[in-house]
Amino acid sequence: MIDKQLLKQTVEEAIAGTELFIVDIAVKPDNNIIVELDSADGIDIDSCVAVTKKIESVFDRDVEDYELEVGSAGLTSPFKVKAQYDKNIGNDVEILTRDGRKLSGKLVETTDETFTVEVPVKVKPEGAKRPVIEQRPETFAYGDCKSVRYKIDFK
Repeated sequence: MIDKQLLKQTVEEAIAGTELFIVDIAVKPDNNIIVELDSADGIDIDSCVAVTKKIESVFDRDVEDYELEVGSAGLTSPFKVKAQYDKNIGNDVEILTRDGRKLSGKLVETTDETFTVEVPVKVKPEGAKRPVIEQRPETFAYGDCKSVRYKIDFK
């Protein structure tokens, strides 16, 4: 079985000095290794190749056979680490809360424990005939949400 701690250490060494960060590392029982990386500017194929070569230099396929996949976390994948939230400040996100609410709004702030999203809310001002839409900040703890992902808009 592949040592996940050694694998993580190897990936960290490979991305040291770059803007890349680890989103997830999975080692399945059949030695299928999946490494998901990201950065503020996205990730290119050359970065994936460099990390792949570093892993292959440490883990000998002749000693233990494995399948290796190194790639981007994916545009539509849910956020897994705080750095993904930081990267998407100013972007629209979709949120599914643990209590079943589904919200969309602009990610405006992150802290170590929470993130804040401006959510559109219909409000009827006093004396007005029609409601207007206002952007209201709503703060969530990272654990309060089942998933948060980048919202793709084709407008």
